[in-house]
Amino acid sequence: MSTVKTNQNQSAETASRKKELIRNEFSEIKALIEERENEIMKAITEEEKRVWNKFDYIYSVLGNKKKEVLSLKDQIEMALTESDDVLFLKRAAALQRTSTKEAFVPVVEMDQNVMHSTYQSAIILKDIVKVSLIQSREKKEEAKPVKIKAPPAAHPNKPPVGKKACGPHQVHKEKTSTQAQTTLQVNTDTKEKKKAAKVAVTTTPTTTSAAAAKELIDSFLKKPREELLQYAANITLDYNTAHSTVVLAENYTRMSISDTFTGHKYHPQRFTDYRQVLGFQCFKRGIHYWEVQLQQGSFCGIGVCYGSMERQGPDSRLGRNSKSWCIEWLNSKISSWHNDVEKSLPNTKATKIGVLLHCDGGFVIFTAVGEKHNLIYKFKAQFTEALYPAFWLFSSDAVLSLCHMKD
Repeated sequence: MSTVKTNQNQSAETASRKKELIRNEFSEIKALIEERENEIMKAITEEEKRVWNKFDYIYSVLGNKKKEVLSLKDQIEMALTESDDVLFLKRAAALQRTSTKEAFVPVVEMDQNVMHSTYQSAIILKDIVKVSLIQSREKKEEAKPVKIKAPPAAHPNKPPVGKKACGPHQVHKEKTSTQAQTTLQVNTDTKEKKKAAKVAVTTTPTTTSAAAAKELIDSFLKKPREELLQYAANITLDYNTAHSTVVLAENYTRMSISDTFTGHKYHPQRFTDYRQVLGFQCFKRGIHYWEVQLQQGSFCGIGVCYGSMERQGPDSRLGRNSKSWCIEWLNSKISSWHNDVEKSLPNTKATKIGVLLHCDGGFVIFTAVGEKHNLIYKFKAQFTEALYPAFWLFSSDAVLSLCHMKD
């Protein structure tokens, strides 16, 4: 008992020391993250201060100009009160020679590169931490030993409990009969198993899986929007993938086209031939739902794609390759596209489109939010990579906005 108690205390001390070491490690991790947070916040604050000072200077310049204009106004009003016509004309001639120039007000904007790069660095750090945590969990799961129950040990020579031991001849007879029974039983079991296997092969594979998949899709099609909101995902647009004419606004949830836009900096993930942009979030597992607001009669497309989809050339357009699935609006015409195959779809007046992605079930559904029969189209596929929300615009007046989904 004394030894057990000593070992118990020692184990408690070991655990306590280990906890302290772990706390120190996590404190260091937190300190590093806080230091990075302070750096990012400092960069934003400095940019804010720079812009603020510029506005302050412009405000002071305009204040001086206002005083100049008010002074001139007072002189004009004084001249108008002059009763002597000659003096009035002299004053008027002098005032006409005095002209006020318009104040130059430069365009002052926040440096979007600073704003975006700092935000992106925070997201990248978050993703690195997430990936690290997920990998450590997966390694932990893999390291868990698989418990296999061993079959009970056989004792062929041990007589059953409650029975007397048999003589040698009797034992031989029983052995022979037992072996015969065992052989017969094995043959019978084998035949039955083969028969069952044949039945299973002929009845299960395609029909059962196809029926189950159809049933799963149908169950989601019957769900009202309120139920789908439990899978809501707030999507933002990825600046690094946006085509050079695509303008992102409203915290990267709105996209439009501007032919006068100076363009984005080069990035290997950026689309070069089509006015497209991907969502920043990607999904490998689970169920996810988001909504997109579009304009009536605009040329646009909504879909999902693999991150490995081409960024230039004809294969970089949504639906024109095996790595993307989308719905397109061309005025009143609606079509589905996948692997360069088009299917014409019934028209809908809805301008809010719901997208339901079921990664594990292998399907994506597009619905017209607010309409009674709201199914626009569904794609069924075996997804092999993580999927990104994807968007395409054609006309310069087209706008797409990602709806904020309630948590």
